Amino acid sequence: ARSVADVVVNDASVRALTAPGGFGDQFQIRGYTVGNEDTGLNGLFGLTSTTRVPLEMVERVQVLKGPGTFVNGIPPSGSIGGSVNLVTKRAGNEPLTRLTTSYLGESQFAAHIDAGRRFGQNNEWGVRVNALKRSGEGTIDKGSQQTGVFSLGVDYLGEKLRWSLDAIVQQDDIREFRPQATIATSATRIPSAPDARINFYPKSKLDYNGRTFMSNLEYDVSSNVTLYGGIGYTDFSYDQTFPSAFGGIAANGNFAARNAYYDFYSQTFVSNAGARFKFATGNVGHTLTLAANRLNQETGAFFLQSAGTNPSNINNPAPLPGIAGSRNSPERNQENVLTSYVLTDTLSFLDEKVLVTLGVRDQTIEQKNYNTAGVQTSSYDEGAVSPLAGVVVKPLDNVSIYANHTKGLTRGIVVPVGSGFSNQNEALAPYKSTQNEVGVKVDFGRITTVVSVFQIERPNLETDPLTSRRGYIGEQRNRGLEIAAYGELTTGLRFMASTMFTDPKVKSSNASFDGKDAVGTPDFTANLGLDWDTPWIEGLSLNGRAIGTSSGYYNGTNTLSVAGWTRYDIGARYVTQAAGKPIVLRANLENLFDKNYWLQSGTFLSIGAPRTLLLSATIDF
Repeated sequence: ARSVADVVVNDASVRALTAPGGFGDQFQIRGYTVGNEDTGLNGLFGLTSTTRVPLEMVERVQVLKGPGTFVNGIPPSGSIGGSVNLVTKRAGNEPLTRLTTSYLGESQFAAHIDAGRRFGQNNEWGVRVNALKRSGEGTIDKGSQQTGVFSLGVDYLGEKLRWSLDAIVQQDDIREFRPQATIATSATRIPSAPDARINFYPKSKLDYNGRTFMSNLEYDVSSNVTLYGGIGYTDFSYDQTFPSAFGGIAANGNFAARNAYYDFYSQTFVSNAGARFKFATGNVGHTLTLAANRLNQETGAFFLQSAGTNPSNINNPAPLPGIAGSRNSPERNQENVLTSYVLTDTLSFLDEKVLVTLGVRDQTIEQKNYNTAGVQTSSYDEGAVSPLAGVVVKPLDNVSIYANHTKGLTRGIVVPVGSGFSNQNEALAPYKSTQNEVGVKVDFGRITTVVSVFQIERPNLETDPLTSRRGYIGEQRNRGLEIAAYGELTTGLRFMASTMFTDPKVKSSNASFDGKDAVGTPDFTANLGLDWDTPWIEGLSLNGRAIGTSSGYYNGTNTLSVAGWTRYDIGARYVTQAAGKPIVLRANLENLFDKNYWLQSGTFLSIGAPRTLLLSATIDF
């Protein structure tokens, strides 16, 4: 796994909307888009970039489905389908010095060092260091991907006090990143995806620099009272060429290539604080939590577009046009302050066979928008209260039946200047989303199964046909069924299987859209993965994976659709020793049949990665 997308794609409820080699990661959870910037880090939002997070310093990837503002506050972009949280590595009790070398076709090499030690009389102090250098062509012809990552994790584990500190530095220098484009409104069909090794925006560039610092603290006042808090800071910037298909791509693959500079910076400070109390009233147990979250973020951008276009084709791309004018530094365009306060109580009955969670979160979004001259053009200061109600019933020790009701809060967009809408440059007020879910989880010992049904509703961004005003006028409702099973089928044969059926409907005042399926949301996704320990060679395991996604509509009238796709991956793992040192050798082949297919993020399409060979060797010293 190279980034978060390589991990979360194992769940059928989650889909990566961009392939490796593109600008960055973007996901879809339960049919709603979740940007990489809404990925949490040790429970704090706003500390990851809009591009992608390398996994070398990550211990665990967690996926929360449904509106997640109740758990960790409002993510910067207000994703509602769910959220992803990353837990950073900590030093274990045993000393670790690990070297991993890897190869990714074509001609991309990497070296990763992972070292951890604990110190003190009771091993209370820990230090974990990770360093990565990756360089080479990768999966796009004539490309170059240079990545450097360094992370330091320090922690203290005392009897009552637990503290951690993380520092992460990342640099990317990418030449030829995977393109993304829209389809022309006049197109009567979606053109077939081109060769995935072709960049139909030749000589695109992305230079990224980012750094993150964060610290978390927990203190047990008593066996029943715990105080906790955390702070974090991140700043990142990137300079990039930002090509586009002016007017969209025609059915025959022709388009007018336009070039641009789009440079960006972001500075974010986040903090949280809270207390957990455990007590009982009669035969009822309580776990009461009181917490507060705050996120301060400033962003800036510089955008300069080429005056003209060059005729081009996705299968035979032409050079991008030149850009006339000075490339200036990004100027502040937005300030955001997201604040929330939460109170929850989990009540336990009948020896914890029944758990009921009730809670409320008060959330406020403050936003200021600025033009290129630094003058404030619009703002809003809006708040909302989000309730939570959940219940878990355990009729048997291995069976959990659960239900929940949650609400999320998302900040509104700023209607773009020059968009032609009557309310351009207006900052739309935040809006609420709602989720209801019922499910059952059964642990059979070797195998665990989960079945759940859900419904998520949110306002839909539309244009009033009478006033030409852009706003949250309609509604998108995703109703779905999830089925998953994982575990060990028999000794040495492990599996993960999941599927999701979705009915994504739109309610609209426009009769052309009303009752239609939502854009970019497939009706069906499915995953199956197997990992088998071979009986004839000790330490050798073979694995395979199939990832399937049905077609999705490209436009609101449901007259154009993007073809579904299925990707097959195979691999092998060999665990052995050399000179008494443990060694793990891995070989994986992704997209075994080299299928060309489109990945869809709303009305934007990007190309899935081609057949990709990954080799690695890991040794512990």
